[in-house]
Amino acid sequence: MLEKLSIRNIVLIDKLDLSFENGLCVLTGETGAGKSILLDSLALALGVRADAGLVRAGTDQGSVTAEFSLSPAHPVFSFLQDIEVEAGEPLILRRTLGSDGRSRASINDQAVSAGLLRNVGEMLVEIHGQNAERGLLDARSHRALLDQYARLEKDVVAISGLFDSLQKANEKLESVLREIEQARVDEEYLRHMVEELTELAPEEGEEETLAAQRSNLMHAEKIAEALRDAEKALAEHGGVENRIRSATRAVERVIDKAAGKLDPVLDSLERAAIEMAEAQTVINSVAGDLDMDPAGLEVLEERLFALRAAARKHKCEVEGLPKLLENFTARLKALEESDREIESLRAAAAKAREKYMEAAKILSRKRRAAATEMDQAVMAELEPLKLGAAKFITEVSTLPDENWGPNGIDKVAFLVSTNPGSAAGPLLKIASGGELSRFMLALKVVLARVGSAPTLIFDEVDRGVGGATADAVGERLQRLAEGLQVLVVTHSPQVAAAGQAHWNIRKSDINDVSITSVDRLNPAARTEEIARMLSGATITEEARAAALSLIEG
Repeated sequence: MLEKLSIRNIVLIDKLDLSFENGLCVLTGETGAGKSILLDSLALALGVRADAGLVRAGTDQGSVTAEFSLSPAHPVFSFLQDIEVEAGEPLILRRTLGSDGRSRASINDQAVSAGLLRNVGEMLVEIHGQNAERGLLDARSHRALLDQYARLEKDVVAISGLFDSLQKANEKLESVLREIEQARVDEEYLRHMVEELTELAPEEGEEETLAAQRSNLMHAEKIAEALRDAEKALAEHGGVENRIRSATRAVERVIDKAAGKLDPVLDSLERAAIEMAEAQTVINSVAGDLDMDPAGLEVLEERLFALRAAARKHKCEVEGLPKLLENFTARLKALEESDREIESLRAAAAKAREKYMEAAKILSRKRRAAATEMDQAVMAELEPLKLGAAKFITEVSTLPDENWGPNGIDKVAFLVSTNPGSAAGPLLKIASGGELSRFMLALKVVLARVGSAPTLIFDEVDRGVGGATADAVGERLQRLAEGLQVLVVTHSPQVAAAGQAHWNIRKSDINDVSITSVDRLNPAARTEEIARMLSGATITEEARAAALSLIEG
């Protein structure tokens, strides 16, 4: 529960320290005294969006500290442990807000983000403000409220995952169908290209080989002429070989007189003769291997030019033609096998839909069962609120296929009828102002039973009702506070009288400065405050007697 609330420099509050207790805690005061400031301050500590306008004029910053005493089993402790935030007893939430709009948040003096503070705050306090009814009147929120009552949050998370899988399966199928449709448009072109490139049969490295061969063929005549000139030079004037032999004989005639000095000469002449013979052999071999056929050059050039023309056509290099043929062949094959792929994807999408539908139907059955149970619980609350003849109906209907989503296939709407035999309809259209408040209170009471927040705050939940009905509202809040801490801001003396503790909020002008203060009322002061609420500015003895009667009652 909320044990302490400390406020510094927030709007009309300069310094305020409050201590609360369990049960029904009542806050009353004149209009404009600052009740909303108190609630805004608490909301700030619970992590709501900070507004620089909350900082008291003339000060640099304001702060709010909320201290809670909780059961060790409260889920907030495991939540904080999971995110490695040290939690202790008591649990202290603090928010500091500067006049520039910047804020700082902490839990037990450990800095946290405002978003994390808000997550923790929602687990500790539920504030049902004057605008809360707007959300309950919006049919779009009814499904979430029913799921909250039935504790179906995990079921909704699971079905959300299944819906995501279904969407992905459908998107994959549609994507492949679009690709195949486009491929079928291009099928004739693909077949022609595959046929054309298959006939051409390009090979890797072929262009380089053909270019080298073409170069050789184009210069074959000049090469042959050069070889003939070389052969002629070696053969002229009896030939180099004959001259070497003549030189050898000349040396041999005097070799025995040279005492070995001419041996190297003879060796050199012998090697020269051998090299000359080999040179002639090579010249003859190369000349014999030369391809002098013009027709061969024509065939080679035709092949080379065909490859280059195909590369220009497909805007790629000749080297890329084999890969292009492979790509075209694969696309054509995929097209030919597309029926099997589509069948497989359709089966996957159908399986995903089947899983989603199975889970959605189970969730729907749980919602319908919970709706019946919740209706009975709300109806039980209507009787003491003087709406015993009214009916509350939670309608669960199946949405059209196109409206299925991550929350399932159900549409949930809260309907009411206020008179026997009258048709049920939406809350806003059927209930009057006073009836609407009581329907809202009954629903909030039922939902509060399944919430984890140990503190509930109601801001003028009793507006629009009075007399015996206000008595019933006070009695209902009193019963609700048997298991929870309930703080109620009220203008109703009957509701105020039902409280177990009472605080008065008032505004005073000190040195031309407005200050809001909050006082815990003792029994006598409480009687006086309720008498004021009954009679107005002038408090009569009759009003005091009536106030005492309400309190004792």
